[in-house]
Amino acid sequence: MKKTLSQRLAILSDAAKYDASCASSGSTRRDSAKSGGLGSTTGNGICHSYTPDGRCVSLLKILLTNFCVYDCAYCINRSSSNVERARFTPEEVVWLTLEFYRRNCIEGLFLSSGIIRSSDHTMEQLVQVARDLRLKHGFRGYIHLKTIPDASPRLLEEAGRYADRLSINVEMPTVAGLEQYAPQKKAGGIRQAMGEMRLKIDAGKDRSHTGRRAERFSPGGQSTQMIVGADAASDQDVLASSANLYGSYGLRRVYYSAFSPIPDASALLPATSPPLQREHRLYQADWLFRFYGFAFGELTAGRADGMLDLELDPKLAWALDNRALFPLDLNRAPKEMLLRVPGLGVKAVAAILRARRHQAVRLEDLARLNVSIRKVRPFVQTPGWSPARLTDRHDLRSLFSPAPQQMNLL
Repeated sequence: MKKTLSQRLAILSDAAKYDASCASSGSTRRDSAKSGGLGSTTGNGICHSYTPDGRCVSLLKILLTNFCVYDCAYCINRSSSNVERARFTPEEVVWLTLEFYRRNCIEGLFLSSGIIRSSDHTMEQLVQVARDLRLKHGFRGYIHLKTIPDASPRLLEEAGRYADRLSINVEMPTVAGLEQYAPQKKAGGIRQAMGEMRLKIDAGKDRSHTGRRAERFSPGGQSTQMIVGADAASDQDVLASSANLYGSYGLRRVYYSAFSPIPDASALLPATSPPLQREHRLYQADWLFRFYGFAFGELTAGRADGMLDLELDPKLAWALDNRALFPLDLNRAPKEMLLRVPGLGVKAVAAILRARRHQAVRLEDLARLNVSIRKVRPFVQTPGWSPARLTDRHDLRSLFSPAPQQMNLL
C-alpha cells in the first residue's frame, strides 16, 4: 500500500534527526522584500538554526529517501536494516518546502538523502530540488544540501550555486574507524571532495582584476559531522581530526554526534551509547580552539587516556592542570592569557581590556560583566584581591565539581 505524503514526511523527518550538521550561520543576506521572490534567510524563526546576526532560523529538515545502497554499520538506514522505508520525489520536496514556508513554519531547507541507484543519480535529485526552488519559484530562504563525495564534480559545482551551505560527512574520527564500520566509503575520496569544495568556496569570495565578484558558491561555507563513541577513538583522536579538517579544508563547523545504539546492530558496535556529556565537552573544546586560541592537543595533554574531563568544562580542567601559570594580574596580563581564565569569555575579556586603559579593574567590576566570580577568583589577582594560596589548594577541584546526586534505584 502506497504511503501518504504525511506518512512519508513523518518517516523521513524522523530519519533526518541523526544528522547534526544543520546550522545556517554564514549565509548571505537575501530578502524577498528588497529583491523579489519568496522567503528570506534573515527573518525571525521558530527553532533550530541561526543567521550570522544571531536571529533564529527554522528549517525543514528531511531526507529525500532513507533507502540506501550502502551498509554502514552505524547507520540506521543502512541497506541491511529493517526500518520502514520511504521516498520523496524532488517535486514533492519543493512543494513541501514552499507550503511550510507559506504557513510561516520554516524559513529554509536542510536536505540529505540515502544513496539510491548511484551517487550521481541521488546528487542530481538533490540539486534539482535546490535549482527548482531558486529558479522556478524564486525561493530566497536558506538551503543546506548534504552532498555526496563521489558524485560528479559538475553536480557538486551546481549544488554550490544554489545552496547557502554544503556539507560532506567524514562519518568517523579516524580512517581506521571508517574502514572498519563503512568499508564502502573511502576517506581519501571524502577529503578530496572537501578540498575541491574549499577551492570553489575561496574562489567565490575573490574579485577579478575588474573588481567584479566571482560566481557565488556556497557562501555559508562547508561543514561536516563525525560520530563519536562508535569506535575506540579517544577525544584526543577526535580533536586531532577536527584540527586537521579546520586547517586543511577551511570548515565552518565540525559537528559531533554521540553514537546511538540502533536495532539489529552489528556486533562490532558497542551495546550502549557514550555519555551525552562527552558530546557536550567536545563542542566546548571545539569552541575553545576556534575562539580562544587553544590548540586541540592542549586540552587533553593532562589526561593519560586522551579523554576530556566529563565533570569539568575543558577550560577549567586545563587551568587546574596548569596552576603554575596562575594567578594572572587582571590589569597586566595579555589578551591571550586572559582568554584562558576560567569564567572569562571573549566579550568579558574585550571589556576588561577597554576598561583597564582608563582605570584599575577590580574583582567586583567583573560582576557587572555577568562573570562567575566563584570561578574566576582562584585564577586572578586585582587591587584589593589576591588568591594567596587558593590556587595551590589540593582540594581546589572539589570546589568546582558537581555535587553528587542520589541515583534512582527504581
